[in-house]
Amino acid sequence: MRWFRFAALILVITILQTALINSMPINPNLLVILMVFFAVFSDSKDAIITSFSIGLAADLIGPGMGTLTLSFGLTGSLLAYLNRTVAIQKMTHQAVTIFIVTIAIAFIAHFLIMIKSQITTENIYTSVIAPAVYSGILGPFLFLPIAWWMKIKHHSFKR
Repeated sequence: MRWFRFAALILVITILQTALINSMPINPNLLVILMVFFAVFSDSKDAIITSFSIGLAADLIGPGMGTLTLSFGLTGSLLAYLNRTVAIQKMTHQAVTIFIVTIAIAFIAHFLIMIKSQITTENIYTSVIAPAVYSGILGPFLFLPIAWWMKIKHHSFKR
């Protein structure tokens, strides 16, 4: 794993998510897309480390500290181990995976916030479904530039 490239990529994606994407009416979650990419195209150890790191970045720009780190870490670890058994190579499978992971992360984070007894003011269903759909549509198209930047062989990408 090229950790310096990963750090630069996560910094750029976090800034982009905060400054540009969150202010748009259509807001895909770029950090989830990044997490799914590394969970699918890295070995299990690197996928777990990157999932927790991306979750920490999401926590830094998110509402509460710790909930997204755990949500991303648990979901990314599960996806990395699942990827050993089920290959997620086709773009349609990647889109569905991103959709499901986005919803799973949001519900786990919401559950953890409820456990911490913090009051949430947003409707979880409307704040989860739209970003999950947009992330699922955009995600597979971002996998190729991310693979190029990280110097990961992308010959296994299929339509």
